[in-house]
Amino acid sequence: MKTCEQCHLRYPNESTFCFVDGKPLVHLQDPRVGTTLSGRYVIEEVLGEGGMATVYRARHKLVDRPCAVKIMNPGLSRDPVVRERFRRELKAAQKLAHPNIIEIFDQGETDDGTPYLVMELLEGESLGTTLTRGPLSHQRALPIMVQIARALARAHDFEVIHRDLKPDNIFLCSRSDGTDLVKLLDFGIARSMQDARLTSRGEVFGTPQYMAPERITSIDAGASSDLYAIGIIFYEMLCGQLPFEAADIPSYFLKHLKEPPPPVTKFAPRTPPALEKLIHSLMAKKPDERPVDAHRMHTDLLAICNSLRVPVPPEAEAEEEPSSRRMIGSLPPVAIDRWGKRTAVFEQMLARAFGGTAPAELSKMLDEVKTLVRAVADYRAQSVAEQRKLEALEARGRDGRQRFGFAVDALGIDASKAREEARAAHAEVVPFTKATAEARTVALSARDEILTWEGRSAFQEPYLGLQQAYEGGAEAVKQWLIARKAELEVNAIAEMRDREVADLEFQIHELRAALANLELTVEEEKANSEKRIAELDERTEGLQVELLALAARFCAPLRRRPELGQLFQELEADAA
Repeated sequence: MKTCEQCHLRYPNESTFCFVDGKPLVHLQDPRVGTTLSGRYVIEEVLGEGGMATVYRARHKLVDRPCAVKIMNPGLSRDPVVRERFRRELKAAQKLAHPNIIEIFDQGETDDGTPYLVMELLEGESLGTTLTRGPLSHQRALPIMVQIARALARAHDFEVIHRDLKPDNIFLCSRSDGTDLVKLLDFGIARSMQDARLTSRGEVFGTPQYMAPERITSIDAGASSDLYAIGIIFYEMLCGQLPFEAADIPSYFLKHLKEPPPPVTKFAPRTPPALEKLIHSLMAKKPDERPVDAHRMHTDLLAICNSLRVPVPPEAEAEEEPSSRRMIGSLPPVAIDRWGKRTAVFEQMLARAFGGTAPAELSKMLDEVKTLVRAVADYRAQSVAEQRKLEALEARGRDGRQRFGFAVDALGIDASKAREEARAAHAEVVPFTKATAEARTVALSARDEILTWEGRSAFQEPYLGLQQAYEGGAEAVKQWLIARKAELEVNAIAEMRDREVADLEFQIHELRAALANLELTVEEEKANSEKRIAELDERTEGLQVELLALAARFCAPLRRRPELGQLFQELEADAA
């Protein structure tokens, strides 16, 4: 892609000079800047680069809305595993549909086959950047924590485990009132519990400073590993430092596995006791010693906020509708009027230079320009009509995801309570199981005593010891029976709690399946619409290239005429 340094009009690589001001063209520094993806997304500037992808600021030219485009680095795009992780980021974030999780609008491939994602454009900074300026007060930290918990609860309800939670993957935007709006980012290595694993034996993915002990020892770590990472992040938010410091990755792993974290109050003495207790429970070495799920963490955080009178952020579903979701109204004037204005200037040039006797060749070229402009306008109109259809499909899919998300959230809260009750019920079973085992041990000892006396007497003499052994055995079996009956009663309660959890999880599974069916239907319809848009936009882009070349040929012989200087200035101003 080339550009004119004076008016900044962009041209294909084969062009050599600007038809407006005649200046030689130069290559853009980043070759993707100025290009258009899928005929819709105009790349404007680089926002950031990482090992896996580059993120650009872009604009959807048909609806004139800003967005961010994440394009995989070409060197990685040939790796099928990396491509699958990139695809997974799209699928994971899209199906979660939560205002505290970044929204993915679209995906596709560049002309050279490199995958890209189109996301909402966020204004603000990462939590990691915020923490470089020091720790947060609990008054600011708690509302951020609440929103993180909401996002994570939604992800886990849809069986998506993030696996790389860290401050750099948590973005802070500002609401109109100045408070923080949290966005959870980067599901690039997230794993759906329903997906085939991408991780090979021996591979560990994530950031060592935030990895749960079970993530280090097993690739099958579940949702609780995300809670551990959140505990580390919460600790860092309040203390301004990590609970564990190490010089290398193995040392970090060893500390996560063995070393207890220092108390939060050692570095943040004003931390409320309930919040410190929650953070340390999140960082428990064993998963079953952490909160039962993210819903429970959210409930505990709300209780802490209420006790401290810290304002609770609005529910996620109550967030304002972002302008980036705006539906197409009509074709933006800039998209169809620019060439119309240029055509009018070209007519003035011929009239001013030649009166009513313009050379036939120039008149013919002007007629060709007008024909191409009409064709461009027609294809643009068809593309916009198809884009409206696509936007309606996207809205249908988004509304479905939100509707199912509300339902899953409600069931998720009930399931969280049921899990908590089931965990408590199973904890109550433990002492009864222990008592039964102890009673059985006593009964077995009594049996041995009976066998000893039976051997001595051989049932030839009625020894008192034999009588006492039988009486002791009877009492031991009686106590064993009582203990076992009590164990069975509490175990039945625990099993009932397990069935309640299973029933709620089945309902959640059915909702997820219904959403998957809706997504499949919408995706098929979108694919057809996108194919049609791509065809129309390819024709439009081809005509645009023809127009640029034709305009350059038209203007070339006229540029030497001084009486046309003002008109060339008008073209330059319009291009700029």
